Amino acid sequence: MRRWNGWGDDAVQAPLAAHALAFLRERVGASTPPRDATLEQACAGMAASRLPPHPDVSTKAADRLAASYGQSLGDWIALRFGQPGAVCDGVAWPESDDEVQALVDWAQAAGARLLPCGGRTSVAGHLAPRVGDARPVLVLDLSRMRALRHFDPVAQLATFDAGVRGPDLEAQLRAHGCTLGHYPQSFEYASLGGWVATRSSGQQSLRYGRAEQWFAGARLVTPRGPWALPPLPASAAGPDQREWVLGSEGRLGVITEVTVRASRLPECERFVGVFLPDEARGQALARELVQQRVPLSMLRLSLAAETDTTLRLAGHARAIGWLDRWLRWRGCGDGRSLLLLGLTGSVAQVRHAQAQAARLVREHGGASTGTVLGRRWQAQRFAGVYLRNALWEAGYMVDTMETAVDWSRTAATVQAMEQAGRDALQALGERCHAYTHLSHVYGSGSSVYTTFVLRVGPDAATSRARWWALKQAVSQAVVRSGGTISHQHGVGHDHAPWLAAEKAGVGHAALADLLRAFDPDGLFDTGNLLQAPHVPGAGASQQ
Repeated sequence: MRRWNGWGDDAVQAPLAAHALAFLRERVGASTPPRDATLEQACAGMAASRLPPHPDVSTKAADRLAASYGQSLGDWIALRFGQPGAVCDGVAWPESDDEVQALVDWAQAAGARLLPCGGRTSVAGHLAPRVGDARPVLVLDLSRMRALRHFDPVAQLATFDAGVRGPDLEAQLRAHGCTLGHYPQSFEYASLGGWVATRSSGQQSLRYGRAEQWFAGARLVTPRGPWALPPLPASAAGPDQREWVLGSEGRLGVITEVTVRASRLPECERFVGVFLPDEARGQALARELVQQRVPLSMLRLSLAAETDTTLRLAGHARAIGWLDRWLRWRGCGDGRSLLLLGLTGSVAQVRHAQAQAARLVREHGGASTGTVLGRRWQAQRFAGVYLRNALWEAGYMVDTMETAVDWSRTAATVQAMEQAGRDALQALGERCHAYTHLSHVYGSGSSVYTTFVLRVGPDAATSRARWWALKQAVSQAVVRSGGTISHQHGVGHDHAPWLAAEKAGVGHAALADLLRAFDPDGLFDTGNLLQAPHVPGAGASQQ
């Protein structure tokens, strides 16, 4: 069973070891384990549904609660303390494009808003209805739409229902000897349509590409009718309309079908761990590897604080002690950084890439540990997020912020984000533990992914105040640094206040015009992307 107030399968446990708790007490302070509300208590605080009856729409409190929350820290606070705010008024599970169209028509007639939903893994507040909205909200959960509709083995194009989740998608492609290779940490639960709608980036995007590289075409049900985007290999016929769909976050309509560019299954794959003496040389090596276009599938650089945190929390004290002594002998002492390299392809390709990478590692003073750490990371690549459950139960909560900037500003942005989080908590008499990795690198710059661990408050209001102070401070630091407000998680409600800084002026106004052109009556205006309230058109006033 999937947890209703946390991450993943409720049968999977990731207990926090005693040494890990001691480390957190040292860095953040002693905590008091919170007392979670029950599902019944959370549902008791919900308002009644405002939707008229429909045979395919559930207005059960538990269904509505589940459909109104993802995995942001704000979502967790609301659920764990049993204090839901605005929730949807009903949930439907369509199984075909025709059923989606029928529900869109019904919602328009009922004066409701529509919110498409996939795997409910958003960490940016995408699923929460807008507070104070006078119109009821119907969620269309596409999780029953998960089939492979068509596979073209010559073009390596695969067309799926948009609700298919990562494991099911990969299983269906592997039956044809192919893979999409898109592995975000939410892979086990996230949906294909959600990846497109938020411009997702997977852990091995260096080889397989971000969503914009593998997204070939789609079908949508929009307020103005069906819309098909053919999977052309390329086109110079004006602006690429696929770009309108990428990152649209449910504002243009319901994505019902997605065509992707698949890749053949690799013959060989391995992940190698390399330690660098300091952050500067770690970043220099990552930059050199990507700018020289060494054919890697992944570059993930944990900076000093994250490297230290990873080793401190790993357990296996004797093995870590031997590793520490060996690394110091190799010149990687305090301040070292850990770089994970992904090598994927044919045996010959992997050997070639590894030889190129090894040469650059030596030039930058790196010390390779072979595939030992890489195999451990690969085995746990989707399991680490389960620690959020254990941390909460111990009295600690976790939030992450991510951006992307050019290489000349990467180090300063890291420092600005981490310090902004510390200062925000210090102003409230609290501390946080901040650490960063560069999860995706490009020739011109890098993503910056920072994790903050802080204490759960004694109540929902205090916890929310700590979280929002952190979110505001770090978001403002991102904007001041010239970074994007979201590199891989989308905008949702949580990041919408800072979108205008990136899309400034005419660009922001044009985005609003685009949404109105597709959705003049605000049928899909649930507050994602644009913070300003939607001004309904004439059609809405007639409903």
